[in-house]
Amino acid sequence: MPNIKAAVKRTKTIEKRRQQRIAQKSAMRTSVKKFLTAVDRQEQEQAAALLREAKRDLDKAATKGLIHKNAAARQKSRLEKKYQALNG
Repeated sequence: MPNIKAAVKRTKTIEKRRQQRIAQKSAMRTSVKKFLTAVDRQEQEQAAALLREAKRDLDKAATKGLIHKNAAARQKSRLEKKYQALNG
């Protein structure tokens, strides 16, 4: 545990940011999983809405630096492929 006041504050802010990043990344993963389960259940209308949400969350994560922008683009492309396969 740090003794200096600034170091104490810094550890608090670091932990707070870490918790926020964990929550944001978890929300991103959850939205992707929701889309994938909708695709597995062949629900086209619901999958369309969930695809939009998943893509938005991936873009947000890339903007905030949680994941690399190319990783977000790759995941979005794969999700889009699955959606197109669902629609035929």
